[in-house]
Amino acid sequence: MRVEFSPDEFKVALATSVVVFGFDGENLKTLVAQKKGQPYEGAWIIPSCVVKADENPEHVAKELLVRATGQTDWLLEKLNVFADPYRNPVGRVVNIAYYCTVRLDDTLANNLQREGYSWVPASDVPILAYDHNEIMEYARERLKRRVKRRPIGFSLLPAEFTLNNIQRLYECALGKRFDKRNFRRKLLKSQLLIETDHFIRSSERAKRPSRLYKFNEKKYRTLSLRGYDFVYQ
Repeated sequence: MRVEFSPDEFKVALATSVVVFGFDGENLKTLVAQKKGQPYEGAWIIPSCVVKADENPEHVAKELLVRATGQTDWLLEKLNVFADPYRNPVGRVVNIAYYCTVRLDDTLANNLQREGYSWVPASDVPILAYDHNEIMEYARERLKRRVKRRPIGFSLLPAEFTLNNIQRLYECALGKRFDKRNFRRKLLKSQLLIETDHFIRSSERAKRPSRLYKFNEKKYRTLSLRGYDFVYQ
C-alpha cells in the first residue's frame, strides 16, 4: 500500500454533468448543448460544468439547471463517477454525473432555447463529445430500472393527462410496445389514477375526446411501501 504521494498525483480536475429527461406527449426527450470553447468546440455534450475546489458537485449541477431554466425545484439522482484517465484530452478530469426528469412546458422550452440548449429524442441521441454517449446510455438504463419501481409520470407528465399519454411514456422509457387493452386494464386496476371530468381531443381525426386523469399520490405511497411493480404489460 502506498502512503506517500507526489504533488503531481493531485492534479485532477472535477466536473459534473446532468442528463435531463423530458416527455412531450409522444417522445422521450433528453437535453443537449453545444460545447463552447476548446476542446470539441461546437460539438454536442450533456449539460456540464467544472467543479471548483471549494464547491459541492451536486450543488453545482443544480445551479447549472437553475441558470438554464429559471426553475429551482430540481431533484437530482446520482448516476455514477466517470473517471477514465483519458476521457478528456486536456488532462485528468473526473466527472460526477446525475440525472433528473422534468415536465416540459412552453416556458421551460423558451428558457432553454435562449440559453443554447436543445431537446433531442432519447432514442436518437447524436454523437456527443468526451464519453457523454456512455453517460447518456448509463442514464437510459437507470431510467428503465426506475420505471419499474416508481411511477415516473409524476415528474414527466402534466398534472392531467390521457391514458394514451401515459402508455406512450412507458413505451418510450422501456423501449417496447404494450397491448393497449392490457395496459389500461392493469393501470386502472392499480387505482393509481383519479378520473377527472375533463376531456381533450387528441387530434382533429379523433372520433371523440379522451378523458383526462391525474395521479393518486396517496395510493402511490402505499404501493411503493409494498415494492409494487409499476410496469403494466
